Amino acid sequence: MKQLLHRGERGMTTAEYTVGTLGACTIGGVLVKIGQSPWFGDLVKDLIEKIPDIVPF
Repeated sequence: MKQLLHRGERGMTTAEYTVGTLGACTIGGVLVKIGQSPWFGDLVKDLIEKIPDIVPF
């Protein structure tokens, strides 16, 4: 009886990993798309240009 319960849990674990992997890939794809947009590049460039003003040497 214990083996039957263990088999059912194994399939559920695989489904959970699948959902987690799909979610991570979706978030990664969105981040890549945002990173390729021109406004994001401008934002990063502006931030890098402001670093010397923020950090005292």
